[in-house]
Amino acid sequence: MELHPMWHAYPTLETELEETLVLMEDAIHLKNKPVEQAVLQMIHAGGKMLRPAYQLLFSSFGPEKDRKKATAIAAAIEMLHTATLIHDDIVDEAELRRGLSSIRSQFGNSVAVYAGDYLFVSCFKLMANYASSMKSLQMHSKSMESILNGELGQMDNRFNIDLSVADYLEAISGKTAELFALSCAIGAYESGTSRKFAEQAGKIGLAIGMAFQIMDDILDYTQDQQKLGKPVLEDVKQGVYSLPLILALESDATRLRPLLEKRGNLSQAEQHLIFELVHDLGGVTRAQDFAKEYTDQALKLIKKLPATAERDQLAQLTETILSRQS
Repeated sequence: MELHPMWHAYPTLETELEETLVLMEDAIHLKNKPVEQAVLQMIHAGGKMLRPAYQLLFSSFGPEKDRKKATAIAAAIEMLHTATLIHDDIVDEAELRRGLSSIRSQFGNSVAVYAGDYLFVSCFKLMANYASSMKSLQMHSKSMESILNGELGQMDNRFNIDLSVADYLEAISGKTAELFALSCAIGAYESGTSRKFAEQAGKIGLAIGMAFQIMDDILDYTQDQQKLGKPVLEDVKQGVYSLPLILALESDATRLRPLLEKRGNLSQAEQHLIFELVHDLGGVTRAQDFAKEYTDQALKLIKKLPATAERDQLAQLTETILSRQS
């Protein structure tokens, strides 16, 4: 498959990401062909591969850069991410993923569960084969725990109209930002940087991940289904309330609360009304301020890194988070 066109601006990184995709595909060997087909389809479904890209860029800062190892760990990172997406779609009963029918909608929940599980196994096999120390495996397992806790926290708060901004930020710090943090930290650590440098890389990744998820949630209120590759406002119907809606509720709950009390049983007209109210009450604008704050935080930390071409690429890539349209 072809990578997302955004990577044409980064020729070296584009080549490494292509190698990452090949390695992921080569790692998939299953006797059960429906599961194998499901896994391969998800791998080639057109994801942006941001997490492995950050891992590869940070792998350039240490004295021990090993391209083969860096690519293998990048593949493990993307496999972990893909596994969580497959399982998310099962929980959410999602019909679409990246503009295509989700694995669970095509093959059923059983195949989707096994497909996600297989990617988890493949992820740890790559880590076990290429990680230089138990520290990396500990970082990996800790991140998986944080991701799971973030997902469980989101599940616990379904249809919670009183969800606070702090609750939301805590949930996405585990659900999304933790994997960005792991990508940056492990990329640095496995290239031989100091633990302190790797921790700083993790802080950069965490800020990037927070901005990325907030922007993802903003797009639900600014783009149509065709651009997003998933139904607009599907999270609201599922009882998952993101930052634009939470901020709109803070401004004026009287008009939004009666709609949300229907717990997802919303007509098209009611969904459209929620969409309009979130804009009218400043939810989108205020959420954009949060995204900018986290992006600026990441850029400020990136500027403190050694002056290299990769540092400039990190800054350029991070700045695109605020301007993306899908």
